[in-house]
Amino acid sequence: MFTSNPFAALSDSISSTAIQTYVIVMIALVVGGTLFDVWHKRSAAYFFASWRNAQAKGTRRVAGGTIAGLAVRTALVEVLTSAEFGLGRRRVAHLLTMYGFLLHVATTIVMVFCYPTAATPTPAVLPQLWVAGALLVMVGGYWFWFFIRVDVAAEGHTPFRIMRADLFILSLLASATLGLIWAGLQSIESAGTNVLLGLYLVATTVLFGSVPWSKFSHMFFKPAAAFEKRVSEAAGSRSNLPAPADEPETLGSARERPSHY
Repeated sequence: MFTSNPFAALSDSISSTAIQTYVIVMIALVVGGTLFDVWHKRSAAYFFASWRNAQAKGTRRVAGGTIAGLAVRTALVEVLTSAEFGLGRRRVAHLLTMYGFLLHVATTIVMVFCYPTAATPTPAVLPQLWVAGALLVMVGGYWFWFFIRVDVAAEGHTPFRIMRADLFILSLLASATLGLIWAGLQSIESAGTNVLLGLYLVATTVLFGSVPWSKFSHMFFKPAAAFEKRVSEAAGSRSNLPAPADEPETLGSARERPSHY
């Protein structure tokens, strides 16, 4: 399991072309779903309108070099390190899940398209990275789901209450978890391999096919919103918001986390 390509082994019963076609369809669903989400919610129109408004109401002109620098800072701070979460455990869980997901998807694509069958031996590091990516997703995702997400009990709801906003994280966890179980059963030629394969495909299809209804596209919108915010602050408009007040915090303290929502 840790050194063998599960998709190459799968090609003994399902053609590698069919496996590759499925991956291409999943990529197309993400692209199409994101574009539909942008059109349906008019996110792009809102973004450019906000950009023009910031430029029009700004107190100073932002040069092209400054904009490029702000783009780099956005990529380093909001995208790569998720610094907007602060130094708490939510940030750590988010980073584990994000980088685990990227690693898991990247190694899946490489193994499916570059090493589709046993005739092209897969470097042992690729399955190991694939497993590591799924484990990172599970650690970060389950940590968030059971210990970090909003305290629904404080709102009078059961901790097991599921909403549409939970579709992304639950389908992601299901895909990573079922994928690892399937790969493990396949490596020992278990009788339940095909059942787990079916469940894995269902969870993965829901993950990539539910973009317009889940928070999947959030990973694309969030950097754009963070970049627009930096530009508006540099232009002096601050998106029509007042400057931060120099006042002490009223909720929570250095000794106790806020527990009211």
